[in-house]
Amino acid sequence: MTKNDLLASEVFDLAPVAMFHSDFSGVFELLNRWRAAGVEDVEAHLRANPKAIDDYYASIRVLKVNRRSLTLYGADCLETLLAAASSIFAQDNREAPIREIGCIWRGERQFHSETVNHKIDGSVLKLRIGITILPDANLPWDRVLVSLEDLTEERRAQARALENERYAHGLFNYSPISLWVNDFSEIKAMLQNLRDQGIEDFRTFVDVHPDFVEQCMAALRTVDVNQQTLTMFGASSKQELLARLGEVFRDEMATTFSEQLMDLWNNKLFQQREIINYSLKGEMLHAHMQWAVLPGHEHTWERALVALTDISARKKAEAYLEFLGKHDALTKLRNRAFFDDEINRVGRRGPFPAAVVVMDINGLKPVNDQHGHAAGDALIRRAAEVIKKACGDAHQPARTGGDEFSVLLQNRSDAGAKEFVDTLHMNIDLNNQFYPGARLTISAGWAVCNKAGELEAAIRLADQMMYDVKRDHYANLGNDRRNAH
Repeated sequence: MTKNDLLASEVFDLAPVAMFHSDFSGVFELLNRWRAAGVEDVEAHLRANPKAIDDYYASIRVLKVNRRSLTLYGADCLETLLAAASSIFAQDNREAPIREIGCIWRGERQFHSETVNHKIDGSVLKLRIGITILPDANLPWDRVLVSLEDLTEERRAQARALENERYAHGLFNYSPISLWVNDFSEIKAMLQNLRDQGIEDFRTFVDVHPDFVEQCMAALRTVDVNQQTLTMFGASSKQELLARLGEVFRDEMATTFSEQLMDLWNNKLFQQREIINYSLKGEMLHAHMQWAVLPGHEHTWERALVALTDISARKKAEAYLEFLGKHDALTKLRNRAFFDDEINRVGRRGPFPAAVVVMDINGLKPVNDQHGHAAGDALIRRAAEVIKKACGDAHQPARTGGDEFSVLLQNRSDAGAKEFVDTLHMNIDLNNQFYPGARLTISAGWAVCNKAGELEAAIRLADQMMYDVKRDHYANLGNDRRNAH
């Protein structure tokens, strides 16, 4: 053996890549026999005859392996490796050797493929195989160099990354709250441009240039949304939602987006607030928004996650509770609490003159006693109807007791209060023409306050006037209140 041969042998043995020196002359003869037997499509032949793959492996003679190969398979010597060949080279997936044989069949003298082998202890090896058919020494293909690159850890890492990606996608897509991935990079550039121009007071700038908020809204890019977003906004697909975002972000959104821009100007990259959007059906949606720039994108704002929790039901409940707090449940007019607040507010600051009208239904108790409370409630609702109609849109009447109503007429003098009461009685006459049963009558009194601090006194005067009118009403009936109709 020459000095060069010794050097080559040493390089082979110490190479950091696993290498097999093999004799494929038997493979050459095998393929020729297949051709003689009429095989034209070798890959189809192998799929139809799986045993032919075993014949291929049996035709390969491994002459030598280097140290890295022994370490790779967990063998102490070539003999141990070859003794375990049937288990080491067992193929769960036959496609890899089929592609490999196909390359040789087509005359390719150098090619790569990926396959799965096993260590002697049975653990899996995922390999990239490089096969080079060297110039023939004695027989065709009697010198073949096979290199093996261990991809096991790389493929495991890829599998873990894929699993993590699937897991993250599942969390995103099937989250029970609406999730959006947005690109705010253009908005960041717009804000930076203002800083470069010397703008320091951003709030004042927005007040002077409200169109800047609209420009920023137009610059917002939506990258992705999840399934709950489509459900929440009534979209059939992501494409439909993204194409109709102008219907979603409108009206009140400009105000909340302006507040968001204020926070972004101050580099607040996590925000939460309540916002109003709209579904594609035009329905108002109240949502609690949590907004954050995703880690790794703090310098560009290219990826921001928006989480929207639908609080529309809660808002409706709050609105209803607020309504009940200021409204009478039976008549839907304002209640005593609202009226007292109005008296306190107007009594301190005006405007003056302010007329207060106090009204009381006549004969409600006999209706309740003779026909039941349902009939009495119907009479109360009729009273509320005529009082509301007399007020129009300018004033807010209130039910201040069981059969008592009051209204504060701002900027109305004594003549204006009398005009209101005349309109009320006209409406009562019309109401009685359309409702059978108990006849509706209302006693009303009024008084006018001309300056701060005198409204309570005016209420007492109006109340006294109302009782005087009621006394006259019963006197005219020639009956006492308990039997009045």
